[in-house]
Amino acid sequence: MKSRTHLLLALAASLPLFACDPPAPKPVPAPVPPTETDSGDLPVAEFLAAFSGHCGQAYAGRIIVDQPPAEEDPFAGKPLVMHVRECGSSVLKIPFHVGDDHSRTWVLTPSGARLELKHDHRHADGSEDAVTQYGGTTASAGTAMRQEFPVDAESIEMFAREGLTASMSNVWAMEIEPGVRFMYELARPGGRLFQVEFDLRTPVATPPAPWGHD
Repeated sequence: MKSRTHLLLALAASLPLFACDPPAPKPVPAPVPPTETDSGDLPVAEFLAAFSGHCGQAYAGRIIVDQPPAEEDPFAGKPLVMHVRECGSSVLKIPFHVGDDHSRTWVLTPSGARLELKHDHRHADGSEDAVTQYGGTTASAGTAMRQEFPVDAESIEMFAREGLTASMSNVWAMEIEPGVRFMYELARPGGRLFQVEFDLRTPVATPPAPWGHD
C-alpha cells in the first residue's frame, strides 16, 4: 500500500512538469520577394534606368540571328551603331545607324506599368517615311532585363495599307545588361527571327544626328 501511494505521488508531481512545457515555436515564413503585380511599374523603371549609364554613348553591333535570311539584306556588310541619344524622364530615343543610313530611331515611352516602342523612320530631308511610327506596347510588366512589344492595332492598319502583311504579326523585344550588351529583336510566329546585339563594354565614335532629329 505504501509503495502504491509513493507511485501515485510521483505521477502527480510529474504532471505540472509536462503541463508547463512551452509549445515549440512556429517557424517564421521568409519574406516573399515582390512580383510583377506587387512591384507595379518597377520592371519598366528598372529597364529604362539601365540605359542611364550609357546616355550619350554609341556602341557597335552585329547581327546574331537572321532567319530566314532576307533576299535583299539592308544590313549586310555595313557598320551597325546604336546611339543612346536622348534620356529624358518621359522618353528614351535610340537612333540605329546602318552605315550611312541614318533613317531609324527607336522611341521608348513609359506609360504606367507598361512601355511603348515606336520606330521613327525618316528620309534624309527629315520628312517621315510612309512606313513610320509603328510598334507596340508591352502586354505585361516584363522584367528589368527584357521587354516585349506585340504589334498594336494602329501599326497593323498601316502595314495592311502598305501591303506589308507579314509585319502584321510582329513582336519586337529589347534586352539590356548594363555595361555588357543590348539586343534588339524582331520575331514573327511564322519563324522569322532577327536579332542584332550591341557591345556596351566599349563605346565608339558618336554618329551624326538621325535624319529629322537635328
